[in-house]
Amino acid sequence: MDEIDRFMNGVKRRSPGQPEFYQAVEEVARSVLPYLKKLQDPRFKKVSILERMTEPDRIIIFRVCWEDDNKNVRANRGFRVQFNNAIGPYKGGLRFDKSVNLGVLKFLGFEQTFKNALTTLPMGGAKGGSNFNPIGKSDSEVMRFCQSYMTELHRHIGDDVDIPAGDLGCGAREVSYLFGQYKRLTNKFQGTITGKGLSFGGSEIRTEATGWGSVYFAREMLRTQDDGLEGKICVVSGSGNVALYTVEKLIELGAKVVTISDRNGYIYDKEGINEERLNFLMDLKLNKRGSIEEYAEEFNAEFHAAQRPWKVPCDLAFPSATQNELDEESAKLLVRNGCRLVSEGANMPTTLKGIKVFREAGVLFGPAKAANAGGVAISGLEITQNVMRLSWTRENIDNKLQEIMGKIHAQCVRYGETESGYIDYVNGANIAGFRKVAEAMLAYGIV
Repeated sequence: MDEIDRFMNGVKRRSPGQPEFYQAVEEVARSVLPYLKKLQDPRFKKVSILERMTEPDRIIIFRVCWEDDNKNVRANRGFRVQFNNAIGPYKGGLRFDKSVNLGVLKFLGFEQTFKNALTTLPMGGAKGGSNFNPIGKSDSEVMRFCQSYMTELHRHIGDDVDIPAGDLGCGAREVSYLFGQYKRLTNKFQGTITGKGLSFGGSEIRTEATGWGSVYFAREMLRTQDDGLEGKICVVSGSGNVALYTVEKLIELGAKVVTISDRNGYIYDKEGINEERLNFLMDLKLNKRGSIEEYAEEFNAEFHAAQRPWKVPCDLAFPSATQNELDEESAKLLVRNGCRLVSEGANMPTTLKGIKVFREAGVLFGPAKAANAGGVAISGLEITQNVMRLSWTRENIDNKLQEIMGKIHAQCVRYGETESGYIDYVNGANIAGFRKVAEAMLAYGIV
């Protein structure tokens, strides 16, 4: 049994029944443990630094009771996993979805710790949410749930303690209800929640930031090959904010996007999604919450039910839907069909076996903790604006986002460049994030 297997056996023994968490930890361990062995720095091993990083600082679990429109009392489970605050206050989103459980939130919080470290901003890692499903609920029901959730959560957060944001199932509507209840309970107007509306302390381009950031990261990767985005054929999965704003930025920078997807399947538009068709998509998915099949009917595109778009020939791929949507076979299909670059917009959308396929094929692979860090980076800038009582312009914040994504890329290159010249972005991101958090933890002593 090798060192990685022994390490993972310990993780599984301490956290039974959490496969998503194991996957996230193993990806980091496969980068960090060989690095530490090569580094031969006894400080890290002596104090079991990586083992300590896999244990959250604290986990808060609570009941959330609310009343539906038919006067039935409903009960959900609420969570907040405060994973690591070595370099700053806890920071991470709230996910409202029926799939939410402790293992999923631990995986997300663990990833968030490294992602936030890569942004160069002083933010620790956390994640939270509930198994509440907002789909099909009325505004009044969502409001009552959010107010009940925040009634418990508010005692565990604060602008220098823990700063939640939105995530899957927790959009502008939910963030507004949550912040309103926080303000009501504390009698304070603080930047304790990010992703707020522009009228009450939100930041420009927060909605666009994750999608735009993944495109900016892809652009940085292509620059290492003296190449660019213009004219590249791109496949994008998903149809939420991340996917739609990925499409928007790709179109703006001259790429051709031919797919988009949702839970029902994917569309293949051979002509490419232009601005007019993107506007239709924005209205369909963000306002009407309709099916992607309606796009196919409107613009005579191909619709492939219950499938994902990875068999479509492309130059670049942007998995922007959900975790583990891109497996080993899908990765092999992409490689065979000429894909040269993958930039992850979703959280952990590629399985470990899929990542191995890309790395062995020499595909430029931008892991989520680096490529989709744009959203939390702008959340960090929203915190700064709130503290300073300022509101920066859209252009100013976009420039800052591009600068941050460039810095993240530079860290990945520093720790990920191999002797052959190939840049292993997985190793680069994991090691860079680990170094920053680990050095802070070492400075504090054993705490």
